[in-house]
Amino acid sequence: MKIYRFFTQNMALAIGSSILAFAILVSALGPFISPQAATEQHILDRLQGPSAKYFLGTDQYGRDLLSRTLLGGRTSLILGVGAVALGLFLGIPIGLLTGYFKGKTDEIVMRFMDTLLSFPSLLMALLIITALGASMSHAMLAIGIANCPGISRIVRSATLSVRTEEFVLAAEARGESHFYIMFWEIFPNILPPIIIEATIRIGFAILIGASLSFLGLGVQPPLADWGLMIRDSREYLFLSSWPLLCPGVALGITIIGFNLFGDGLRDVIGGTE
Repeated sequence: MKIYRFFTQNMALAIGSSILAFAILVSALGPFISPQAATEQHILDRLQGPSAKYFLGTDQYGRDLLSRTLLGGRTSLILGVGAVALGLFLGIPIGLLTGYFKGKTDEIVMRFMDTLLSFPSLLMALLIITALGASMSHAMLAIGIANCPGISRIVRSATLSVRTEEFVLAAEARGESHFYIMFWEIFPNILPPIIIEATIRIGFAILIGASLSFLGLGVQPPLADWGLMIRDSREYLFLSSWPLLCPGVALGITIIGFNLFGDGLRDVIGGTE
């Protein structure tokens, strides 16, 4: 009953949680529930609409769109979550160090982070991909690096807000090491804003990943990916809209789910502080 009230009092969190639970479940089970292999071609059945054999129709190569959409979701989620995890791995230590030590260290590092923030995330990812080459792993690395400056700023701001709290001063008085204070005293107390920021960023990371794949710089064929599916379907839009509609709707709903979940989580955590 308490869980029911918790979600009904925050519709954004309830809807976002439902969307994400469904997206994660079908993506995880994609290889097992897909009616056909995602790369299996049926040229005679190309650009077919929904039917008993192909529930969402087929693409220009006669591949089953339901199977490709399910497996494309798995690829997109792995890319988005992996990129944000990498951004957290890079950004959290930078934010903790600059917020804890302040002074010249803070000024030098934050000016460099501000310089990186002046570049749009997609543009920075494009620059990195151009230097490294097109692949899913490079796309994940590029998006993770692009997320690092923003995450480090959030962590720094949260660290500054608790830097002078009594529990931090008590740890310093006990002679605890800087590493211990940062990661065992400060970090657990700034987790809520980090979790909220990471949740919202996953949706944007999935969108950037799809954009890179659309440009041919992210996930490469024959892997199924929503951005790649949208790119391949453009030429056949007037023959069949299903190859564009399926990945487009899945991409939009998933991003909305992450944004709603993050907003709802922010309201809940903000209301308990």
